[in-house]
Amino acid sequence: MNSAYDKALHRYAVFTTACTFVLLNAGALVTSNEAGLSIPDWPLAYGTFLPPFVGGIRYEYTHRVIATCVGLLTIGLAVWLWRAEKRSWMRWLGVAALGGVIAQGILGGLTVRMYQPPPVSAAHATLGQLFFSTVAAIAVFTGAWWNSGFAEIDDPQSPRVRTLTVCTVAAVFLQLVLGAAFRHKVFGIIPHLIGAMIVTGFVFVTAGALKRRLANVPALRSCARYLQILIGVQLLLGAGAYWSRQYAARFPQPIPVMVALTVAHTVTGALVLATTLVTALVAHRMIGQERTIADSAPVSEQAA
Repeated sequence: MNSAYDKALHRYAVFTTACTFVLLNAGALVTSNEAGLSIPDWPLAYGTFLPPFVGGIRYEYTHRVIATCVGLLTIGLAVWLWRAEKRSWMRWLGVAALGGVIAQGILGGLTVRMYQPPPVSAAHATLGQLFFSTVAAIAVFTGAWWNSGFAEIDDPQSPRVRTLTVCTVAAVFLQLVLGAAFRHKVFGIIPHLIGAMIVTGFVFVTAGALKRRLANVPALRSCARYLQILIGVQLLLGAGAYWSRQYAARFPQPIPVMVALTVAHTVTGALVLATTLVTALVAHRMIGQERTIADSAPVSEQAA
């Protein structure tokens, strides 16, 4: 076991990740219930710290409380990493997470103060997904598995799994940007639908490559299975969310089925991004870098 492993730190990072996932649910509830401006001021709420807990206020205020808790947890995580981590890049990753949660808070405040301008609201939603993936990555990096030693695996086929996973992460992230832009009325649904088809193709190609080439590697085989399950669930939720929006258009207020499906679709998107990122990290940890002909030649031939 590598000396970088700290069981208490890892558990704290996992807890912070779980709380961030709860925060994503709370934020999606605010948007789906159209409660974003139920509290018209920020950082206070109707000039106080405890507004009346009625109507859309309960969604927005709960979201702010959970966001504050996650912010405090992130401060603790960044400080702990800076004091305990021997890996300098991990210390700076903690600083990046802290910067992300601060920026997220500022964007949230601007969303209220500027009366929900679509680009700012979409940026707020997108950064929330990025922050979740960042703390999830920290949880992976501080885990026992990551800090254990094992031999590298060869992947001579093309395109390499390492390349496929990175491309899949990029495609999923761009799709989440398009989804946030659609939810916040930056533009229509067509770009999001096109993005969904592209992401589905990337996920199944990547998962298929993992299963065919690295079927004897449990970690990567599990990643492939989770990717396929999540993308299937996400497609079903997306169809359900779109149908429910069309059905709910005849009602004066958001209806429960529309809220539930939209929230589930939004947070599952965050899980897809985090899972593709973890898959990319695991692939880069286990699969060796591409070697040139000179690198793979016997030592005697290189010497000659």
